Amino acid sequence: MTKLLVKPYDYQRTGIDLGVREKRVLLADEPGLGKTLQGIGIIAEAGLWPCVVVCPSALKVNWVREIKRFTGKDALLLTSCEQATWPYLLHSGMFQAVVVNYESLKKYFVWSTGDKKRGWRLQDVVWNPAITMFRSIIIDESHRVKDPAAQQTILCKGLATGKEGVVLLTGTPVVNRPEDLLAQLSILGRLGQFGGKSGFLNEYTVSTGRVVRGTEVREGRNLDQLGERLRSFMLRREKKDVLKELPEKTRTDVWVNISNAEEYEVAHRDLERYLVEYKQCTNAEVRRKLRMRSLVQMMTLRGLSAVGKVQPAIELIKLHLESDRSIIVFCALHDVVDAIVEAIPGALKVTGRETMAEKQHAVDNFQNGKCQVIVCSIKAAGVGLTLTASSTVLFVEFPWTWADCVQCEDRAHRIGQKDNVTCYYLIGRGTIDKALYQIIYKKKGIASSIMGGEDTVPKDERYFAELAEEITNQNH
Repeated sequence: MTKLLVKPYDYQRTGIDLGVREKRVLLADEPGLGKTLQGIGIIAEAGLWPCVVVCPSALKVNWVREIKRFTGKDALLLTSCEQATWPYLLHSGMFQAVVVNYESLKKYFVWSTGDKKRGWRLQDVVWNPAITMFRSIIIDESHRVKDPAAQQTILCKGLATGKEGVVLLTGTPVVNRPEDLLAQLSILGRLGQFGGKSGFLNEYTVSTGRVVRGTEVREGRNLDQLGERLRSFMLRREKKDVLKELPEKTRTDVWVNISNAEEYEVAHRDLERYLVEYKQCTNAEVRRKLRMRSLVQMMTLRGLSAVGKVQPAIELIKLHLESDRSIIVFCALHDVVDAIVEAIPGALKVTGRETMAEKQHAVDNFQNGKCQVIVCSIKAAGVGLTLTASSTVLFVEFPWTWADCVQCEDRAHRIGQKDNVTCYYLIGRGTIDKALYQIIYKKKGIASSIMGGEDTVPKDERYFAELAEEITNQNH
């Protein structure tokens, strides 16, 4: 049994005690209250390794890092390279967990799906027998499996069958109606407690007499009673209930793979060459020119990382929309802003290209709930605006200094905000993001007077030296 290396303040309040006791639990806290730690904590405290984690693609890297951080155990992020070898790697003890996205379940765990003419049926699936090595399963954003007939739901159900521990994580277990719980209860092996599907529907829904696209429309009833019954294996806390016990802001690092890794690597080698020349040079004027060239290349790398994070960012934004949550997105490059706005229908934007009237119109619409996504450039929206309609801030790119990070965060964290503000920092794996982020945190106690109000890399030589050192150390 592996104990947590990092423990929350109260096991019972955070659901770990409940999970260790019940083994099959639904963790339904609002975002920002630590569901990831809760899920990992249940598996660690109960000793239910090996574990398979099923999550959205954009969160895979983060799950690998968090498992290592909280337990010291290694998790294998499944890619095409491990399609045939993951059973051996797991059996050898090199890894104690496997992380996979919903869309890849069939690729890695299924040998055959049977007769396709009959549609997707669990009894027709032929599984890779190696899945029996998993003693537990964590399903993140489990509202994604609310449709019992969907392929992802069927495969999650099959993976969960026979597991000692089954942990579902979602901030919105019921997206639209009580029926959304059916598939999740089935995966947990708890639908029988409610009299099966028919018993659940009879007790907690009523027919409206209407049929939409061949499906009977039902309304919920006896919902207070349903909530009481769920509490025996579900933990649901809202921010307003525990706000006094939370920090004023919660900051979460979300590590993702960039989509343009090869292009980034070519540019990164150029920076390494400049830095080597800079360190070896003794001529002051040449050193200054090399420093300026290196700064330009750092800006290029930052931009490439930002472009490479667009798709993971879009996926995270859509996750929030699935949960009916609004979100503020900060970027620096116009191309990144435009790509996100284009991918999210109805998204608002505030950049340096809009007039003051257009910016205010976008802010007003966001504050009035007419749109749930507003994409802001750091330079144009980092100060002065009030965006308290959302308590979630996503940094696809982040400023060069701590002070500017706080300014952006405080668009949501200000008078009028009723909830704890959660700030997600999207960090490209193997990019300059890590070095920059570490420098930002090192200097968070120092007022930023070197920026001059612009989102450009500081030209201060000491700042450059520290950033160059971080980048060099990162590569070794």
